[in-house]
Amino acid sequence: MMKKHRFYIPFFILFFFIKGFSQPDIDPRYISGFWEAHWITHPTASPTDYGVYHFRKEIDIDKVPAEFVVHVSGDNRYRLLINGVEVALGPARGDLEHWRFETVDIAPKLKPGKNIIGATVWNSGLQGPAAQISLQTAFILQGNGDTEQIINTDRSWKVLQDMAYLPEQESYQALHTYIVVGPGDKVDAAKYPWGWEQQGYDDEDWEQVKMMAVGQTYGLGTDGDWRLVPRDIPPMDKYPVSLQSVRIVDGLTDADALITGDPLVVAPHQKVTILLDQEQLVTAYPRLETTGGRGAEIKISYAEALFDKQGQKGNRNEVDGKFFRGYSDYFYPDGGASRIFRPLWFRTWRYLQLEITTGADALKIIHLDGEYTGYPLVESASFQSDQKWLEDVWEVGWRTARLCAGETYFDCPYYEQLQYVGDTRIQALISLYVAGDARLMRKAINDFEQSRIYVGLTQSRYPCGKLQIIPPYSLFWIAMIYDYWMHQPDFDYVKSLLPGIQAVLRWYESELNAEHLLKRTKWWQYVDWTDEWSWDPVMHQGGVPEQDDQGNSLVLTLHYTYALQLAEKLHRAFNEDYYADHYADQLKEIKSSLFTLGWDAQKGLFRDLPKKDIYSQHANILAILCDVLPEGDQGALMKRILENPGLIQATFYFKFYLFQALVKTGMADQYLAQIKPWRDMLNLGLTTFAEKPDPTRSDCHAWSASPNYDLLATVAGIRPSAPGFSKISVSPSFGELTEIEAKMPHPQGEISVSLQRDGDHVHGSVSLPASVSGVFSWKGGEMMLKSGVNQIDL
Repeated sequence: MMKKHRFYIPFFILFFFIKGFSQPDIDPRYISGFWEAHWITHPTASPTDYGVYHFRKEIDIDKVPAEFVVHVSGDNRYRLLINGVEVALGPARGDLEHWRFETVDIAPKLKPGKNIIGATVWNSGLQGPAAQISLQTAFILQGNGDTEQIINTDRSWKVLQDMAYLPEQESYQALHTYIVVGPGDKVDAAKYPWGWEQQGYDDEDWEQVKMMAVGQTYGLGTDGDWRLVPRDIPPMDKYPVSLQSVRIVDGLTDADALITGDPLVVAPHQKVTILLDQEQLVTAYPRLETTGGRGAEIKISYAEALFDKQGQKGNRNEVDGKFFRGYSDYFYPDGGASRIFRPLWFRTWRYLQLEITTGADALKIIHLDGEYTGYPLVESASFQSDQKWLEDVWEVGWRTARLCAGETYFDCPYYEQLQYVGDTRIQALISLYVAGDARLMRKAINDFEQSRIYVGLTQSRYPCGKLQIIPPYSLFWIAMIYDYWMHQPDFDYVKSLLPGIQAVLRWYESELNAEHLLKRTKWWQYVDWTDEWSWDPVMHQGGVPEQDDQGNSLVLTLHYTYALQLAEKLHRAFNEDYYADHYADQLKEIKSSLFTLGWDAQKGLFRDLPKKDIYSQHANILAILCDVLPEGDQGALMKRILENPGLIQATFYFKFYLFQALVKTGMADQYLAQIKPWRDMLNLGLTTFAEKPDPTRSDCHAWSASPNYDLLATVAGIRPSAPGFSKISVSPSFGELTEIEAKMPHPQGEISVSLQRDGDHVHGSVSLPASVSGVFSWKGGEMMLKSGVNQIDL
C-alpha cells in the first residue's frame, strides 16, 4: 500500500489547478512531489533526432472502476490511446521548467479483462516547430491512486520506432518565406504497424523501453530535466469539418464524391489533381481513408489562398488563372483496406489539393474530412447594428481570433503558430470581451514572465526554442498585466507580477541618454510593418523606426513612456509608493524632453527624431495616449493624424492604438470610417483578417481581429472604469449608426446594451450584473447606472 504524505504546493501551481478548468482531482503529491512513474524512451534510437514512436502496455482488470485517473506527458508531443481510442493529446506547450502534464479519467474507455494502453510520441528534431521547446524523446504516465499504479511507465512497457514516418520539408522550403510550424509527414503504409493499439496485435518484436528518471515537479530535484506542472488550460475544442466544394479537377470526370461522402475511385496508372475548397479558413487534422492503391502516391497540400501569375492573391474566392502554393503531406498506400492517414500535427487551409498518382492497382478514397482543433473559446458576446456589414466584420474577426488560439495564442496559424506579446495583448482583450475567458490570457502572461532573460526583458515570443527579443513587446507585456488588472478581480496574482514589471523598466531606465530619450539599444526594436520601415538585409530586421547615432527615437521612447504610466498606476494601487513615485518622476522628465525635442509647433505634430522632419502616426498616437501634449490640444492633433497622408501610416497592428487614441480624444465616432480596410478585406473574399494590406504573407493574423474588441469597447462603449471591472463605463460612439445592440460577459454576469440614436438624442437600456454600478456618458451628459436594467434617455 502507498503511504499518504503532505506536500507543499507552490501558490502559482495551486491557483492554476483550482481556477483553470474542470478536471479530475490530482493527488497533491503529483503536483509538488516526485512521481513513482519513470520517463521512458527508446533504448537505441537517437533521443534528439526526428522520430515517431509507439509505446504499449497491456493491463488486466477484473472490473471497470468508477474512475481511473492518470497523469500523462511526453516530449515533444504524445497522443494517448486506450483500446485504440484517443483520450489525451499534449502536452500543452511550455518550457522545461514548466512542463505540462494532462490529467484524464480513462475509466470510460476501459473494459473488464485485458486493455491496451498505447501512446504515440514524436520528436520533430531540428525540423521541429519554433514554438516547441524540447529536451529529448520521452513519455511518462502516472496513476493517481493505488489502483491506477499498474499503469505507471516502467520497464514493463514496450516501444517501437515507426519507420513509416519521414519528415517532409521540401514543400515548406519552396514557399521561400518564414515558416516555422514543423515538418509535414511522409507516411509509407507498408511500414506502418497497423493495429498496434488494439487487442490481438503481436508485439513480440517490440523492444523493452529504456527507463530514465522519475517524474519530478516544479522546484524539485538536483538534475534538470522536465519540471512537471499541471495543465492550466482546458483541452482543445474538436469537431468534424467537411470540405465544401470541388473547384478544379484534372484527370477525372468529377470528384464530387469527396464532398458527398461517397467513395471515389482512381483507376490504375492515372495522374489526378483535385482542388477542394473549405470556403473558409480552418485549423484541423485532415483525415484520409483509403482502400487498395498499392504503389500509389497521394500528396495532400494546404494553402490559405491561390496566387496569380504576378504572385498576388487577389480575390480569395477566385481560382481561375491562379496556381497553388502550399505545404504538403504524403501518404503511400500499401493496398490494404481502411487505411487512415492523419498528420501528427494540425494543418491550416482554405484550399486543400490532392495530387494522386496510381500504380498498377486502383485506389479507392473512402472518405476525406477533418477534425477542427483550437482553444475552446465560446462566443458569449454579440454585436448588431443597422449596418449589416459589421456583422460580417464580427464573424470574420471572431474566426480569426479562434484560429489564432490553441495551447497558446498564435500570431498566425499557417506560418508560425508563435505567441508574440504584440499580438497577444489584442487577442487577450478579445478573449475577455467575447468569451469572458481569462485562462489563456493568464497563461500567456505567465509564459512571458517565465521567458525573462537576465537583463530583465521578456522574450518577444514564448514558448519558443529560438531566442528573440523585441524590447517594445516587454512594455506591452506590462500593458497586458494592466489590462488583466482592469478586467479581472484577481489582485493577488497581479501583485505577484510587479517584480517582473520592475525588471523590465529597470533595463529601460538604464538605456536612457542625457536627453531622457532612449539610446541605440540592442535587440530588435520592432514597432510596425510600415512601408517606410522596410526590411534591412544587413541587420536582418524590419518595422523599426529611424534612429540617429545616439538613438533618440521618439517612437521608441514613447513606448517606454506608455508602459511607465501604466506601471505607476499599478504600483500605486498596491501601495508600492517607492516605485510609483520613481516612475512618476521619470515620466515628468521624459515627457518634458519629448515635448521640447519632438514637438514641431509649425506643423502641429511630433517628429520621430529631434531636428529631423520625419513624422509618423505612431509617434503622435502615443503622444496622445501618454499625455505629452496638453489634453485640450489632443483633439486637434488627432484630427491631423487622421487627415495628413504624409505621415508614416499605421498598419493593422498599430491601428489598435490609433483607435484607443480616438477614444481618448472623444473622437470615437470616427472609428467605423477608420475600419474601411477591414471592409476591403471582406470584399476580397478573405474569411479571416490578414497580417497587413495586400501583398500580405498571412491571411489570418491575430492582431487584425481587433474589431471584435472595439465594436464592444469603442462603438458600444463598454469599458471598465475601476480595477477588476468593479465599475463600468458605457459611452457609445454611433458614428453613422442609429442602432446598437450588444452584450458581453462580465466576471459577475453579463452586460447588455440596447440603444437607438436620433440625432443627438439617445434612448434605450443598459443592463449591468448584480453588485456592479457604472456611468453612462453621452454628448457631455451623464447618468448613474445600477445593477439590473437601466432606462436611457439623454
